[in-house]
Amino acid sequence: MTAREEILAAVRGALRDADRAEAEVARGYRAAAVGDVELFAERVVDYRASLTRCTAAETPAAIRSALGPARNVLVPEGFPYDIGVAPSPADPTEFDAVVTTAALGIATTGTLVLDHGPGQGRRALSLVPDVHVCVLREDRVVAGVPEAVAALDPARPQTWISGPSATSDIELTRVEGVHGPRTLHVVVVADSPDVKVG
Repeated sequence: MTAREEILAAVRGALRDADRAEAEVARGYRAAAVGDVELFAERVVDYRASLTRCTAAETPAAIRSALGPARNVLVPEGFPYDIGVAPSPADPTEFDAVVTTAALGIATTGTLVLDHGPGQGRRALSLVPDVHVCVLREDRVVAGVPEAVAALDPARPQTWISGPSATSDIELTRVEGVHGPRTLHVVVVADSPDVKVG
């Protein structure tokens, strides 16, 4: 038996003898609350992203407004809102902007999580164009990172986005748009039709 095999055998023996019930750590995770959407919105703005709050009916207009002067807009397959642009599988380097949905938003960090399902496209789509407009329903906001990890499929690719792409590597000067979109605009869609664009 090699030294490696001896160590692994000792570890297996110790784990077998351990009381698994005592080894479990109680986690105080909680479900997202109404205030979590407010916190998410606050943190998104803290990260220098733009934010629009709207109802489902107002979403197409909010997206078009967020796109501003962008002329070539990339829309991935499965995007659920009609903004007058047909979905395109084309090369993302040919586009000024991309619109996607997000799988989740994390309140405590202001992070968007894309799992590249319908309406999100492949990872490059959200990283190459200079403008990213990301649409998130309020009911997809979770309180924290542990809740997000528990809700996501670990077998799916994921992109976690906290604000526009930025770096301060060179002489501690902030430069935006180096590793992804220079502009991030988050459109949060209310569950209630009574919430207006804010």
